[in-house]
Amino acid sequence: MESEELLGNLNGNGNEPKQEKKQSPLVSLEKDLEFYAESIKEVSVEIMVEGISQAPIFIAHQHEVKIGEMILNREELNTSWTIQASTLEEFVEKGIILPNKKEHFLKNYKKPEDFMCVFVVVPEGANFIYYPYAKK
Repeated sequence: MESEELLGNLNGNGNEPKQEKKQSPLVSLEKDLEFYAESIKEVSVEIMVEGISQAPIFIAHQHEVKIGEMILNREELNTSWTIQASTLEEFVEKGIILPNKKEHFLKNYKKPEDFMCVFVVVPEGANFIYYPYAKK
């Protein structure tokens, strides 16, 4: 057995493990959301004005998801995240938000004129965030 296997990930002198500085994917997401903000806001307004939904939801991902409609493709735009547009209604229909949790979701839903509601999908799971259109 090699000493590395025995010692786990201790460094050469037996001290604590070396901490690799791995940047959170949320850093690149914030950068992309700032870049995308104007386009996302336009789509959000369109969804509400056309009466499709009063609760637009945007899905940010780096793989493939089967919800919503792609509006910003990371490969075409040379960014890190793809954005898809969806609605609260579709999230309920697909079972992501349970029907009995819909009211709770709406109580916490921030004003769509000021914030984008983003469902962030990463390999570890997914969660909702609210990101301001104009950072103060």
